[in-house]
Amino acid sequence: MTDTSLPQEDIRPLKPAIWRGLRLRCPNCGEGKLLHSYLKVNDRCSHCDQDLSHQRADDGPAYLTILVVGHILGFALHIIYVALRPDPLTLSILLMIVTVSASLFMLPRMKGLVVAYQWAKRMHGF
Repeated sequence: MTDTSLPQEDIRPLKPAIWRGLRLRCPNCGEGKLLHSYLKVNDRCSHCDQDLSHQRADDGPAYLTILVVGHILGFALHIIYVALRPDPLTLSILLMIVTVSASLFMLPRMKGLVVAYQWAKRMHGF
């Protein structure tokens, strides 16, 4: 589905932008870095000079990370407990480590996804 209210040259494709955001790259060119620290969005793309200073993701990436990691680990907890019956302390320590690691890995990627979505839809923050 395309947005017919914009001229053809102003339409920004959503799927490539989201893929670039998940890879932590500029949603416009896919070359420059999107973040300059763990979660801080660059003001401008170093490759194409796209202005990203007005992009804000707020709490969206945290909610998406909790949603994805929670669902995956909920199923993993059930499968591991039923199949292996590990000691509860071992299971809780293992799943805590996996939960923290997965959350720290996914959070910047979810921020990239939200910023890329905003860029493609010309939302420019909230």
